[in-house]
Amino acid sequence: MQPTFTDAAHSSTAAVRGKFRVVFLNSTACYLIAYQLISFIYQAGTAAAAHRLGVPGTWNLAGVRFELGDSGWTQAIVLQVYSAGPLLALAVGALAFGLYWKRQRHRRGLAKLLLLWVVLHALGAVLGGLLADSITQSGSWYVPNWLIGAGGTWPSMVLALLLAAGQLVLGYVGAVVFLLTQDSHTVLQFERRPQLVRATIFGPWLVGSALLALSKWPYLSLNEGLRYATLLLLLLPLALGCLQESFNQKKWTPSPTRLAGGLLVLAGLALVAWRLALAGGVRL
Repeated sequence: MQPTFTDAAHSSTAAVRGKFRVVFLNSTACYLIAYQLISFIYQAGTAAAAHRLGVPGTWNLAGVRFELGDSGWTQAIVLQVYSAGPLLALAVGALAFGLYWKRQRHRRGLAKLLLLWVVLHALGAVLGGLLADSITQSGSWYVPNWLIGAGGTWPSMVLALLLAAGQLVLGYVGAVVFLLTQDSHTVLQFERRPQLVRATIFGPWLVGSALLALSKWPYLSLNEGLRYATLLLLLLPLALGCLQESFNQKKWTPSPTRLAGGLLVLAGLALVAWRLALAGGVRL
């Protein structure tokens, strides 16, 4: 008995679904690794600045918490401690983008996707992070207030809203940059863009954020939960741009879509290591 057209169509559909499942798993691994890298750099920078200045505190699963009374904080200490993490995160994000653009964007493989997630998380940690900090009145929220406001709270909120608007613009214009990370012609086909968005943007954000939250439960802070949410200021317009952008890579040779088992294992080990390292807290 010869295979029918219906059998071939079902086989083709199953193959496409399998390919998108692999893309989703690989993207989620990149999301997790990049988030934890930026989070580590951000918090380690804050903790190192505090230690250098003699500010007592603890670094645990809830973040970096200080035990210095209000009278002990000076403008110099506030600016150095609370700006160290954002500046380091931005520096790593800029380095990642430089590597992506100059060396990886036309190469095949997952390195470029991982680098771009590092860039997205760096922007989210600093730009969206200021909005989250302004809502909880903590962290980087202090920097604009002490630098500009002479004790007032309006500078941080105004700047946070401006940066939030900037995230919307950056997300939308970054669509082509994001699409360059995909090597499969099947995944990039315009009619399959909704599947691409689910598999490479919203799926990794939802599952990755849930796994991150679970790894820190019950110590997950409101601030970190807000940081997961404010990342959508980048991802929603990015998804919209991907849905509308007609870009494709048909002029380049496609690369087979393979499951990156090593990346998945690394992402899982990083979650466990973070939990074990900070569960008891580290004194500064």
